[in-house]
Amino acid sequence: MSGDARSSAFEIELRLLLEAIFLRFHYDFRSYSMASLRRRVTAALSALGCETVSALQEKILHQPETFTALLQYLTVQVSDMFRDPAFFLAFRQHVVPELATYPSPRVWIAGASSGEEVYTVAIILAEEGLLDRALLYATDINPDAIAKAKAGVYAEERIPTFAANHRAAGGKQPFERYYTSAYGHAAFDRKLRDRVVFADHSLATDSVFAEVQAVTCRNVLIYFDRTLQERAVGLFRDALSRRGFLGLGAMESLQLTKQSSAFEPFLPELKWYRRS
Repeated sequence: MSGDARSSAFEIELRLLLEAIFLRFHYDFRSYSMASLRRRVTAALSALGCETVSALQEKILHQPETFTALLQYLTVQVSDMFRDPAFFLAFRQHVVPELATYPSPRVWIAGASSGEEVYTVAIILAEEGLLDRALLYATDINPDAIAKAKAGVYAEERIPTFAANHRAAGGKQPFERYYTSAYGHAAFDRKLRDRVVFADHSLATDSVFAEVQAVTCRNVLIYFDRTLQERAVGLFRDALSRRGFLGLGAMESLQLTKQSSAFEPFLPELKWYRRS
């Protein structure tokens, strides 16, 4: 079989796999970037002991527990606390003072993955005296990632990076006050997650669940095709209260979306926008 034929067969098998996942498990990856999915599924094949995508499809349909393992490859699991410190310094200095004008501000962290950004937001709100009356919604399509986020336990070797980012993002307290260390892991303070609601939520299929004053969805839209990007930003628009804030990832923008008219630049160089 020629290279072009193999590529075409892979593409067909991949689309059939995504359709099977949607019909069997109700996870919709059909509008995700095909280039990203090709890389992710290729990595999953050898790890899950499959020679072809068709074999992978057969395995997840007849051995459903395999889908949980596949999900780890299909969803984004890479993050750090206070990743891109300038973004979170802007949140602290310019967004939080606006949130403080609400009696009970609510923040939605969409695509929360294993929780690093959730604890980032919680720490900033705690340091600014806002956490006790705030409510955070942490959502992700991957239930295993949400379980990790809720546990709030990370490898201790990651702490120096977290702490350095925290300082660069205007941290006001010693970072070590937020966790306890034991057996090579750092468990973050329960008080940080007492104001967090953790839940499964798909930007591809689910609806708005609450009105919020700020949304962060960073480095998620880059894995969607244009149709799904439009849907996700539409959800954020509908969830945000008037003049609410939307924060995106460094490589993401609203400029090319149909929803762009619903937002105005707030700190566009740092990917912060405001609901019109």
